[in-house]
Amino acid sequence: MSFPRLVIPTGLALRGLVAFALGSVAMPAFAADPELTVFDWAGFEEPSIFQGYIDKNGQSPTFAFYGDDDEAYQKLASGFKADVAHPCSQMVSKYRDAGLIEPWDTSKIPAFATLDPKFLNSPVFKDDKGVWYIPTDWGATAIAYNTEKVPAEDVASLNVFIDPKYEGRTSLPDSADDVWALAYLATGVTNWDNITDEQFTAAADWLRKAHANVSSYWADPAEMAQLMASGAVDVAWSWNDGPTYLKKDNFPVGFKRDTKEGWSSFFCGFVNLKDGPGKEEKAYDFINAWLAPSAGVALLDTIGYGHTSSEAMKQITEEQKVEAGINAIDAPVLDQTPNQPEMRERQLAEFEKIKSGF
Repeated sequence: MSFPRLVIPTGLALRGLVAFALGSVAMPAFAADPELTVFDWAGFEEPSIFQGYIDKNGQSPTFAFYGDDDEAYQKLASGFKADVAHPCSQMVSKYRDAGLIEPWDTSKIPAFATLDPKFLNSPVFKDDKGVWYIPTDWGATAIAYNTEKVPAEDVASLNVFIDPKYEGRTSLPDSADDVWALAYLATGVTNWDNITDEQFTAAADWLRKAHANVSSYWADPAEMAQLMASGAVDVAWSWNDGPTYLKKDNFPVGFKRDTKEGWSSFFCGFVNLKDGPGKEEKAYDFINAWLAPSAGVALLDTIGYGHTSSEAMKQITEEQKVEAGINAIDAPVLDQTPNQPEMRERQLAEFEKIKSGF
């Protein structure tokens, strides 16, 4: 593929591209404190989000990066060692079933009580054996588009992704969870807890039509931002971070959640990995820094996500929420909460077939 011009998003986005390349082999990048290794999404190494850890320990943790949840799980299951990891909610059951994680001691996390209870409303996260998951951040998956090239009426529906007008001009995430959330929404499903065979087939058929328009599947938000900034694509199914990077570079990007069919929400957080190579108390320093009220503004400014702590969210104005696309809106939403593991594996397998042209 040749681009008309190559525009690399600056700042955090550029670091995200470097981190993605390193993450493909799960190598530590920006090595710092050797006593805590954080296995994370590229971009979350921004110091302002966990400034309290630096203030206490004098440096950032050592970070290793990955591009998607399934990649991270496979690397950890294959023996890669880290102290904490940052999966999204639907992955936590896999970590538990594989025996890769242990409960957090919430008595060592003073701000645990400030977490919005809705983010812990699952026995996968919290049961009589303990708290297995500390939710920290949440965001939206919706339509990002070039406002100078794409009329507003074209993105009023998710069917823009199957519109022949945009053949070769769209990008989807290389993430089974996100593309199936898109396909279910587009075919009238807003809850994926009990998907029928008919709903699955309808969504798969729609995804095959969408695949025909795809120029590239993005593996990292910075990659999505690069594709749009370069002019390679005009419409993408995107997380908040991509438009945040583009806006910082003064690119004309819109983030459309209020389509006729709606948008998808997700949340992510940290798990305590068994037999981590670092110091356990530093894992708690890291979590406590993440849950500080100041982390809410830092998270929004750098990545565009909302925070799970009610105290952190109090620091964010309504205007800032609207700008980032995390404000309340009147539109259907599919929450990417933990769904049936068997269905998730079926979706993953079907997505691989679709990407291969089958």
